[in-house]
Amino acid sequence: MRFKQGKHLEEFNRLYREMDQLYHGLAVNAGMSDSAFYILYAIAEMEDGCLQKEIAERYSICKQTINSSIQNLKSKGYLSLEQGKGRDKHIYLTDLGQQIVEKEIIPVMKMEQAAFLEMAPQESQELLRLTKKYNKIFQKKIQEKIL
Repeated sequence: MRFKQGKHLEEFNRLYREMDQLYHGLAVNAGMSDSAFYILYAIAEMEDGCLQKEIAERYSICKQTINSSIQNLKSKGYLSLEQGKGRDKHIYLTDLGQQIVEKEIIPVMKMEQAAFLEMAPQESQELLRLTKKYNKIFQKKIQEKIL
């Protein structure tokens, strides 16, 4: 059975998957999993000492995936963990981790920034506004289906 989504939704979904593939390619090129890439990205953005739960909330990655990826990155010598309050663990880059972030993550952040800056300010604002609106409506539809 084929469901006809409509031309615009099909294009939106294709673009979403294309964006996902761009980041997947960057992660593969850096020799790491997508989740490891996103964790290092998050630490670069949020700075040393961020919490696993903060990454989970900010990047919509499940806690189990974050935990297993952090353990993997820790075993490679990229990260260290320090106990916080309760079960919270603060994540810190080691010297080797900092080198990887400088080599693999920071250049991606600069490319993203350059791409955004090539858009007119009103275009980037509109992109954000409409994406937020779509996500909010879609999330509402999911909640309606679940309840």
